[in-house]
Amino acid sequence: MSRYLGLDKSIHDKKLKTGVLLTNLGTPDAPTPKALKRYLKEFLSDPRVVEIPRLVWMFILHCIILQVRPAKSAKLYESIWTDEGSPLLAISNKQTAKVKERLDNEFGEGVSVEVAMRYGNPSMSQALKSFQQKGVNNIVVLPLYPQFAGPTTASAFDALIAEVKQWRWIPSLHFISGYHDHPLYIKSLANSIQEHFDAHGKPEKLVLSYHGMPKLFLENGDPYYCFCAKTTRLLAEALALNEDDFVMTFQSRFGKAEWLKPYTDETLEQLAKDGVKRVAIASPAFSADCLETLEELVEENKEVFIEAGGEDYQYIPCLNDRNDHIDALVDLVKPHI
Repeated sequence: MSRYLGLDKSIHDKKLKTGVLLTNLGTPDAPTPKALKRYLKEFLSDPRVVEIPRLVWMFILHCIILQVRPAKSAKLYESIWTDEGSPLLAISNKQTAKVKERLDNEFGEGVSVEVAMRYGNPSMSQALKSFQQKGVNNIVVLPLYPQFAGPTTASAFDALIAEVKQWRWIPSLHFISGYHDHPLYIKSLANSIQEHFDAHGKPEKLVLSYHGMPKLFLENGDPYYCFCAKTTRLLAEALALNEDDFVMTFQSRFGKAEWLKPYTDETLEQLAKDGVKRVAIASPAFSADCLETLEELVEENKEVFIEAGGEDYQYIPCLNDRNDHIDALVDLVKPHI
């Protein structure tokens, strides 16, 4: 038996040429401890995510974290779960459908669009095998992380290569490693924030909260922090904000190591103590609302701000399936079709 996966001969009669794969981080199959344990095991076993020496980390992960964290995380996921299931997956499906519709209108039906999660289901392996069976000879992969980071974007690349290297015939591959300064992405961010200002009034401070990362990753050469800073600068310019109008922060830290600063929760607490009463918070690093936004930002960080003396805390949703966001995603993949 061959170690490489070949194509069925009937594939040669098929007309499908390009497959577009939209990927995001992942989600458990259900808000239950069992599903969370399976998801967290896959996620936290990735050496791109945790760079502690493997033997030490595997002991900590299996003997401590996976014994305690799944039950706690399940309760958090249960608080945001919807009739459609996981918010991240439901929104990703809507994004995929809109991108597919746009590409069909421009290129006909010769483009297949799939969504996949780096961890959990639907998996990247499943989506890529689907392309293979459809006879796709050109694959475009767009990880929905605007700012490149090793634990997210590079991990998606690892999964892509792990699957495709098993194939006998390798199609053309186009991997889009980031779009932190893409004009249409910046425009859609600015539009969403300005619309919120128009509806709710301009806050005393706009907090731009990006997903956190251990500081050691930056020191070892990961460009994520720099890309976040550039997105922030371009967004501030698009909104005509002064330096005192906004602050860039980082959320979702884990463990005892130092992470990128300033921390979102500590910043909100200090703003309130300094007399700031009204803030709005947005998270440009997330392309779709998920646990880190719907629970951490909407609930946890609001509580931090209010308890410290703040009065009005407004969350600005992620870009999700906004039409101007879909414009940006389509513009990113079109050159490769």
